Amino acid sequence: MQQYADLELSLHKFDAGRYSVQFRFSLPKSEADTGLGQDKPVWVELNPADDVFDPAMPDPQAYAAALTEALFKDPALRTAFGQARASAQSQNLPLRLRLWISASALELHKLRWELLRDPQDNSPLSTNENIYFSRYFSSLDWRPVHLRQRGSLRALVAVANPSDLANYKLAPVDSAGELERARAGLADIGLTELPTAGKPASADEIISALRAEGSDILYLVCHGVMINGRGMLYLEGTDGKREAVSADDFALRIKELQKPPRLALLVSCQSAGNGTGDALTALGPRLVEAGIPAVIAMQANLQMDTAAQFLPVFFRELQKDGQIDRALAVARGMVRKQPDFWAPVLFMRLKSGHLWYTPGFSNQETGSDYETELRYINRERCTPIIGPGLLDGLLGPNADIARVWASAFRYPMAPFDRDTLPKVAQYLATDKGEAVPFDEYEEIVQRTLRKNFQAELAPDVAKKKYVEPDILMKTIGTKQRAANPLDAYRVLASLPFPLYITANPDRLLEDALEEAGRKPEVMISPWNARLASRKTIFDLEPGYEPSADRPLVFYLFGRWNDRSSLVLTEDEYIKYLIGFTSNKAFVPEQVRLALSDTLLLFLGFQTDEWAFRVIFHSILAQAGSELLGQYAHIAVQIEPHDERTLEPLRARRYLEKYFIKGANINLFWGRAEDYLAGLIQKWEAQ
Repeated sequence: MQQYADLELSLHKFDAGRYSVQFRFSLPKSEADTGLGQDKPVWVELNPADDVFDPAMPDPQAYAAALTEALFKDPALRTAFGQARASAQSQNLPLRLRLWISASALELHKLRWELLRDPQDNSPLSTNENIYFSRYFSSLDWRPVHLRQRGSLRALVAVANPSDLANYKLAPVDSAGELERARAGLADIGLTELPTAGKPASADEIISALRAEGSDILYLVCHGVMINGRGMLYLEGTDGKREAVSADDFALRIKELQKPPRLALLVSCQSAGNGTGDALTALGPRLVEAGIPAVIAMQANLQMDTAAQFLPVFFRELQKDGQIDRALAVARGMVRKQPDFWAPVLFMRLKSGHLWYTPGFSNQETGSDYETELRYINRERCTPIIGPGLLDGLLGPNADIARVWASAFRYPMAPFDRDTLPKVAQYLATDKGEAVPFDEYEEIVQRTLRKNFQAELAPDVAKKKYVEPDILMKTIGTKQRAANPLDAYRVLASLPFPLYITANPDRLLEDALEEAGRKPEVMISPWNARLASRKTIFDLEPGYEPSADRPLVFYLFGRWNDRSSLVLTEDEYIKYLIGFTSNKAFVPEQVRLALSDTLLLFLGFQTDEWAFRVIFHSILAQAGSELLGQYAHIAVQIEPHDERTLEPLRARRYLEKYFIKGANINLFWGRAEDYLAGLIQKWEAQ
């Protein structure tokens, strides 16, 4: 993954025409940031209503000069910016320049920031291929942005060309040309197109297609106008004539999607505002507010010849690495001689700037490509630890469940805690009763599985009001494994692990092992007195040793069919950690040895979630855990997540510190499914 220097300039309103600016600069291998304006304010005097900032721009050169002079008037800021550029250039790094306009200064979005120039040499910033410029935008949508593997991306291309545009003194849209440019630019990405037979490019059809296809990219071509300061799109009605849709209404419908697109490209005449109205009423910023993490819109009428040059270059560059702001910088550079080169504007809340990722190992210098894993699997000294991420395809992330509860039960704590399931579950247990989180968890499992897999349920099961989660999961899991040779549980069951440790409450792994002709034994972690008093396979069969034929499935946080064993709230995680440590004599020696002296294969975890951290400290509590730092190898799969993990190398250093000094960390950048698909391919090729 390409590295870059990062510079964020944030503007905050102090009073009319006066703003404070903060400067934050960092280099990829540095653990410290360089800051300006945090202690002593740096002031910017700027009035968007000044004549020089007339949106009609009778003199673009004067506009650019006035905007640059206003922003960089303070000598300290001018010097800091020059030093940041010099630092990036000295290390041959591109500079990611993010302009963050705070909620107190939204009127500044009316300005043409893409005309900014370098205060040192007066060269345009936004057309420089070594400067990735974007307007960083916050959103009230707290859903995390999970990046997808490139090959699985899909795009919806909608070209609206109403038959009565002439009535509104608007030119017809070149539908055939726009579709051809979209097809050429989005090569190798699955496309859905509107209009198509019987389906116009209407708001209803666009939303329906986004919902059905789960599109990552929305490419919308249409006319747009500003009426009384409000953005309006001209789409197609069922009769082929103009369908006027407000930006507010369209953005609201996008927000209501369970999985909104990751990138929207709006090729409409005024889709980012006309400069005289409130820019936030235009569609571009509204879509970012609605939850699309990156939106490219037009802040003025985009000439057709500019679009014809700009768009193919942008998509060609985007195909190279998925880096949205880099692709935009290259494409804008190609149209630098056009009078409207500044019109495309990137609103973004992606800190990494990436639309997709390429799975693989971060420690490239070692040449590791499953070599260590295969060696230890062959020696039966590899222990998979299965996390919540392996259930995402069935139930969605735990963070989604937390947000549903937080909204339904009016969670009153910090917004950034709303996607942490143990925190929200703790609130429910405290406010509504201890049984409520478990009842609600079962309820949401039932509702989600029935909604998403209705066709896979037998009629007698589907018509029942309540079915045990294990029965629903067994029915659905069986069909999923049969249909997908790379199903995560099918792959795990085909590998000869003698011990499986799982943080999930389902029995999908047991079912998959039985399908593979193996005879799994089951044990729940004895984290409380009731569980510690139960007899296990080791009591009933003292000579039992986990093996490839009779593996042990060890449930860390309980099972659905045993409510007293489940760990769901913050308090229960704390009790688990205390109980597991206190009752470690009840933990079989085979499990303790596996946790301290085998290759640990973490699958489906986020490193900042409760389950991962509690498991880690449970490992440290076991006698002999120091062996992890001497002999064992820890393989961690991390799903690319824009807000959580931006740089694999820094993530690696963090994990090495978080685990045990000297531990051998093999960090895989990708989803658990990506990792397991590669692992089984290498295993079968031995």
